[in-house]
Amino acid sequence: MTHPPVTLPRLTALARQAVPRLLEGVVAPLVVFYAALALLGFTGALVATVAWVYGGVAWRLVRRQRVPGTMVVAALAITFRTVVSLWLDDSMVYFLPPELGTICIGVVFLASVGVRRPLVQKLTLDYIHLPSAVLRHERVRQFFLRITLLWAFVLLTNSAVSIWLLLHQSVGTYLLVRTAAVAVISGLAVSVSIYAFRRVLRKLHHDTPAKAISPA
Repeated sequence: MTHPPVTLPRLTALARQAVPRLLEGVVAPLVVFYAALALLGFTGALVATVAWVYGGVAWRLVRRQRVPGTMVVAALAITFRTVVSLWLDDSMVYFLPPELGTICIGVVFLASVGVRRPLVQKLTLDYIHLPSAVLRHERVRQFFLRITLLWAFVLLTNSAVSIWLLLHQSVGTYLLVRTAAVAVISGLAVSVSIYAFRRVLRKLHHDTPAKAISPA
């Protein structure tokens, strides 16, 4: 089977697309929650985090920009968690559902590998653009299958650690230790993902000249 020549994006260009969205969607809400928790208490932290997430959605709508699917899912999830937590007046209700949800997502990741429709590929396209010729290449397809499998186990491991901490430690300790543990585990997975992607790109660079001169 032959593949058409592909134009490969630089990793620096991909990073410029992905990093601002990751900061806005992942890092900033965490910072807002911690800051508001220290200044306003738990209820204030919930309200501040919801305001941040919906503020980001509103900002995009006002500027007529596309709202990423991951942001919509995050907004709906945090709304549900906040309403239930305030209604029951129980902080555990706020923290436990996301961990159970993460377990479900990990299982969905595993299922997407089984049907050869890797979920990581769909989520990646929310943050960066990859040419269709690159996505169709067999090396890239195999990469996304393996990385989806990796992240399925990462999500399940993070959730297992987080639930144990939530059940056995105070909220403050849970937040501190969980953040550090998840950062280490996820950081290692990100490093492996980047290394694997760079390796795939190098192989595609080597493949492209040969494919370009192959007969149709």
